[in-house]
Amino acid sequence: MKQEFYNLKIATNGQRLYEFTDQTLNWIEKNNFKNGILNLSIQHTSASIIVQENADPDVQTDLINYFDKLVPMNNKLYIHTTEGKDDMPAHIKSALTNNQISLSVKNKELLLGTWQGIYLFEHRLNPQTRTIIHHFFGEA
Repeated sequence: MKQEFYNLKIATNGQRLYEFTDQTLNWIEKNNFKNGILNLSIQHTSASIIVQENADPDVQTDLINYFDKLVPMNNKLYIHTTEGKDDMPAHIKSALTNNQISLSVKNKELLLGTWQGIYLFEHRLNPQTRTIIHHFFGEA
């Protein structure tokens, strides 16, 4: 069995979904991972990781609009507003989604559906640098 770690840095520029599927697939291929589990973890409390459709960009727009309605950016609703109107809403959105996910690797293939991609879901309005930890455990 083998374990490998990789820290992927993603520069964001506002609230949206940032796909990083290709970077993950390249890392799997580069390391010749055959079978195992890939755990992805984000080290931030105001962004999250999701697996989502990557064929129609309207899905991303609808997700952002839905979460903005579900968790409005209105400082009158929150106590924690230190960093602006997106501060507490970003934390709530992160709590409603995922800070880590596990995916299977089988026969050198990451097991995603036909129209699925892996995304960093940025909940903050201002530019950020996010770190996604990749941890593979399995055979190479």
